[in-house]
Amino acid sequence: MNLEVFKNELEKLNINVNNTQLKQLEDYYNLLIEWNNKINLTAITEKDQVYLKHFYDSLTITKIINLNEIDSLCDIGTGAGFPGMVIKILFPNINVTLVDSLNKRIEFLKIVKERLKLNKLEIYHDRAEEFAHNNIEKFDVVTARAVANLSTLLEYSIPMVKINKYFIPLKSNVDEEIINSKNALEKLNSIIEEKIEFLLPIENSKRTILKIKKVGKTNNRYPRKYKEIKEKPL
Repeated sequence: MNLEVFKNELEKLNINVNNTQLKQLEDYYNLLIEWNNKINLTAITEKDQVYLKHFYDSLTITKIINLNEIDSLCDIGTGAGFPGMVIKILFPNINVTLVDSLNKRIEFLKIVKERLKLNKLEIYHDRAEEFAHNNIEKFDVVTARAVANLSTLLEYSIPMVKINKYFIPLKSNVDEEIINSKNALEKLNSIIEEKIEFLLPIENSKRTILKIKKVGKTNNRYPRKYKEIKEKPL
């Protein structure tokens, strides 16, 4: 995905990218490649592929929610910053929080924040379940991309979502995970309000985005400790 195709595809998502944001994405890409030589951030390094599979893919969340209408977003297990850092660049007015359990990735994200001069961006080194316990019902949107199976993600994420707001996971093929998450959805007072499926441009790989609404307060026993979640998923 070259730059012109990238901009054209963003227009289809009703995203108008300006020159400052394009420069920030360029700098982000260069930092990603520089740091990828030091720590393992991504197996995808070719520029066209990064713009397609990381930058554009992160922004497909706008297919299911209008990011201009939200105030706060948390990206759990953000890794190298996808989708949260990309969302921050293209939607600078959102208060974005990035959380990851590996400190080396956090160091990278802090460098990106500094170099790109990004405001209203918080970066935390923490486990998802621990961070969630300290941030109950704090965010309009919680999102995650390529982190864990849906039932586990629900237990990490739903407690942090404000009532009547959304958890929006970015997935590939998720049908079986949805079936296996019915109990988790019920226990966590949440419902799948919308599901969209589409093909990524150029390579035509399948993507699925879920819009999961928190319809009531979450029992304060959730999320449980990591060991319990792993040994006995909801």
